[in-house]
Amino acid sequence: MCDRDPAALERTRHEIYPGRYGSFDEAITLYEAAQAPRGGFDLIFVGTPPASHAPLALAALEERPRAILVEKPLCLPDLTGAEKLREMSARFGVEIFVGYNHSVGRAATRAREFLGGIGRVETLDVEFREHWGGIFAAHPWLSGPDESYLGHWRQGGGASGEHSHAIHLWIDLAHAVGAGRITAVTATLDYVISDTAEYDRLCLVNLTTEHGLCGRVVQDVVTSPPRKWARVQGEHGFVEIEIGATDVLRHAGPDGGIGHERFEKIRPDDFIAELEHMRDVLEGRVPNRSLALERGLEVMLVIAAAHRSSREARRITIDLDKGFGPAALSTN
Repeated sequence: MCDRDPAALERTRHEIYPGRYGSFDEAITLYEAAQAPRGGFDLIFVGTPPASHAPLALAALEERPRAILVEKPLCLPDLTGAEKLREMSARFGVEIFVGYNHSVGRAATRAREFLGGIGRVETLDVEFREHWGGIFAAHPWLSGPDESYLGHWRQGGGASGEHSHAIHLWIDLAHAVGAGRITAVTATLDYVISDTAEYDRLCLVNLTTEHGLCGRVVQDVVTSPPRKWARVQGEHGFVEIEIGATDVLRHAGPDGGIGHERFEKIRPDDFIAELEHMRDVLEGRVPNRSLALERGLEVMLVIAAAHRSSREARRITIDLDKGFGPAALSTN
């Protein structure tokens, strides 16, 4: 594990890791970034602020690992480096995953098993509404959003970036039901603007796919207690997920009976599911590509389109045949 700030490494060893997992694992070696070893790694994880995600992922590609995991959001809303990441990943043959772990949790994975039994999908809704006080409680050296990227939407913060799990889960479920890629975005964002911060506290997004599925995503940093929820409504039933300390799955088919499943978990379980998904993809065990680079890039196009739509008060279309840069967005 490496960081450019020695104080952050000390916090990890003595506070963060023990606080979350009981005690520090001495098998983990800590390095200042300039002294970190290069080469020979199977997996490289990029967990820095979003502005450095693309540059560090591109540098990691040069080491030719088996795979790279980049935390969300993948890049900045201006899409700098997005298309180059796709090109270089393909050129080097290195898999890049994006860290939307909730899309591969046990509830979401189980939910996909019932999607074929609800008939034609009528609509899809996903909400990740959570006050970000929990983030600052877990990072006590930050007094508020203005002291990090979180308070700056152009740096990948705000509700649109921090809670983009919702956009990703919407995209993933849309692909799972055969609805195809997102082609249109209409959004309203509520911005907080001060001398030291500019971020969206509420991000409301209406989405349309290439095969005509319409739905919505809601993300905010103000709701308490949180609501993390997804529902796929079909003509003959529904599939619904709640994500929290315990994940819940509800589903109903043509007979009207409602199934109910609970998935108990502890903090590491969400990340273990993410690692297991990566392993299974690399070993060819699963066709599901939920955390693939292309899905993370699609999320970024939606985020970029949402900000533009809100700013211009108009519908933004996405043409993925034009790549993953600004050229993919238009008002046609």
